[in-house]
Amino acid sequence: MHEYLMPMLECPACHGELSWTIEKRNKSHIEQAETRCASCNAVYPVQDGIGVFLTPDLPRQDLWEEGESMLSTYLREHPRIEQTLLETPLEQLPPANQFFRALALEERGAFADAKEAESAAHAGIYTKEYQDCFKSQLDYVAKVVSSGSAPIVDLASGRGFLVERLAREATCPIVATDFSPRVLRRDRRLFKFLGLADQAELLAFDARRTPFKDGAVKTMTTNLGLANIKKPGRLLHELRRVIDGKLLSIMSFFPDDDAANRAAAEKLGISSFMFRDSTLRLFDEAGF
Repeated sequence: MHEYLMPMLECPACHGELSWTIEKRNKSHIEQAETRCASCNAVYPVQDGIGVFLTPDLPRQDLWEEGESMLSTYLREHPRIEQTLLETPLEQLPPANQFFRALALEERGAFADAKEAESAAHAGIYTKEYQDCFKSQLDYVAKVVSSGSAPIVDLASGRGFLVERLAREATCPIVATDFSPRVLRRDRRLFKFLGLADQAELLAFDARRTPFKDGAVKTMTTNLGLANIKKPGRLLHELRRVIDGKLLSIMSFFPDDDAANRAAAEKLGISSFMFRDSTLRLFDEAGF
């Protein structure tokens, strides 16, 4: 993480001031450090350039960790399947397997081949209508934020799709965030491969309890991220606290009368942002 983030941050547990002990730098980037809250004595590390501001009291399920770990373990235990997945001509694989191939290639650091496999998978999984609509949303966000100077915080960045786009086009630094250190480590390797490491910083935290001071964020983006946050509670109130400017959220909704998907989303605890009317109501209640 970059030093410019330090004045923006506070303890996510109690909002206390942080005291920093920096152990390793790379110019103005902090590679290894520890920060301690002056009020509650909570300690947060910076590891391999990633600031980790996770509080232990919020339950969370790291599907990035579970999914990628299980895939790697499965392929090691089934070398013939791994060989088929990696050596079959890409166009002969079904879209789901093309995506698994992309994940496996990323684990090996073969990001160029992984990008090709992921692109093929998206073309097979999503309709042209969806892809055109998604691209228009990406174009809109990139246009709105391209000329700013304050850091852009991207929430629930996941595999960093929007962060990569903004890092290429925006004139300001981008902060990729997620509660999964694993996916952020993956993103860091990708950004280094793409030559974007200087434009993209990385913070691990739970969006329901961010480490930012009141009004510290001028622009926040998120790409399909809000809907993936389980039991969001007062998530939008927390975002309203830290944002003093714009929130640009790309979202995809089910029709309000889609009972099957509504039931499934409610069972998973992720229904709040899956439907347009309820989403607009929650934004309004939070003061956006």
